[in-house]
Amino acid sequence: MTRSPSERSPGGRLPIDRRVREGLRAALVPVVACALALAGLTAWTSAGAAGSPPQIAAGNGRVLLPDGRGRDTAAFFDITNIGGADDQLTDVTSSGVEKTLLSRRESTGLGPDVVRTAAPVRVPAGGTVTMSPLDLSVTTRTKGSRWEAGDMVPFVLHFRYSAPVEVMAVVVRPGS
Repeated sequence: MTRSPSERSPGGRLPIDRRVREGLRAALVPVVACALALAGLTAWTSAGAAGSPPQIAAGNGRVLLPDGRGRDTAAFFDITNIGGADDQLTDVTSSGVEKTLLSRRESTGLGPDVVRTAAPVRVPAGGTVTMSPLDLSVTTRTKGSRWEAGDMVPFVLHFRYSAPVEVMAVVVRPGS
């Protein structure tokens, strides 16, 4: 369909006001789509459906009293994630011991179990990791001083996404 001569300006171009209207109409569709997407995401987040970051709490710290003249022992903790996203325990440190190592006991099936360095440990959202002498622990080497049952030893648990968590562990006799 040809446009009447009155609709065109000299030189065959559309008038400016008409070009502006058509440009605005073309831009309106993506702007409305973005506004609807933003409104939907805002509603989804406000309703709590977007989740929440991990929130780590640790307690029930125990460290075994080394036997005899040995200085190597193990520490155990209960780690709870009350947040909405998984996290990972990556390291454990302590000013009260010479050395710490996140470790896992594995059965060889051919005699004594083997203790190996553990990879970062997943702490699931809404879940708890319970360390024990039979699975996951923190292998430690005491400093020169001797511990007594009931002594308290400070530890710091380090996570991939959460801030470090300070926790105290009480020295206990093995089997108690």
